[in-house]
Amino acid sequence: MIAQTFAQLRQRDELAFIPYQTAGFPSLAESLKNLALLAENGADLLELGIPFCDPIADGPTIQYASQVALEGGVSLAGILDALEAIDLPCPLILMSYLNPLLAYGRKRLFPAMRVAGASGLIIPDLPAEEADEWLAAARKSEISLVFLLAPTSTADRIRQVAELTDGFIYAVSLTGTTGARAELAPGLGGFLRRIKDVTDKPIAVGFGISTAEQVRALRGQAAGVVVASRIIEAIRRGEDWTKLVRGLKDATRSGRALSRP
Repeated sequence: MIAQTFAQLRQRDELAFIPYQTAGFPSLAESLKNLALLAENGADLLELGIPFCDPIADGPTIQYASQVALEGGVSLAGILDALEAIDLPCPLILMSYLNPLLAYGRKRLFPAMRVAGASGLIIPDLPAEEADEWLAAARKSEISLVFLLAPTSTADRIRQVAELTDGFIYAVSLTGTTGARAELAPGLGGFLRRIKDVTDKPIAVGFGISTAEQVRALRGQAAGVVVASRIIEAIRRGEDWTKLVRGLKDATRSGRALSRP
C-alpha cells in the first residue's frame, strides 16, 4: 500500500506529504480525530508517533507532546485498540522506539497492527544489524518496516538500509533532534544524491521541514516530505493548522498540477 501510494504520486508529479501526530496529544481521541483531518486536508500517508519517556531523536515539541500523552495514560495497547475504531483513507505508519514494542511483544505486535489498519512501522533505535527477526515478522503481516538514514551514514550503511527498507527510505535531513527549522540543512542535496546513487526506492525527507518553501525546494530531490514539529506546534498554539496542512500539500505539487481546477 505504501509503495503503491508513492508510485501513484510519482505519476502525478507530486511529492508524498506525510504529516505526523503524537498519539495521545492533546488526548488520544483528539489525536485520532486529527489524523482524519490531516487526511481530509491533503495527507498522502500519515505518521503516528507512539509516546515514549526517553525519545532520544525528538526535539522539545514532540517531547512535550509525548509527555502530555504519557501523563494522560496512553499506551501502545490502547492506541492499537483505538485505531481499530477508525477508518483512514491513506496508509498509516507508526513510529515507535524499541522499548514499547518489546514490552508489547514482537510476536503479537504486527498482527495487531494489521487489525488496527497500520501499513508501516519506523523504529528509530533499531540497528539494521539487529533487524532480521523484526523484518521477517513485519513482512509476514505485510507491514513495511522503514529504516532511517542520516547525513553521517556511510556508503556501506546506505547500501544496507536501501536493501532492507520496505516502502521508502526515511532520510533524516540533519544531525540532531527533530524540530522546525528556518532553512534546509546545508549539504542535504548531496546526501540525497548519495542515496539515489545506490537505490531507486522512494526517499522521504524529515526532521526540520516546516515551510512550503522548503517542501518546494525538495521537488526533484526526494519523493516525499515528513512534517512533524511544525504541525504539533500549530495545534498546541491554537492556529488554523488545517490551512497550514493544505499549504504544505499544495507545495508538493508542480505548477501545472496547481493550476488545475
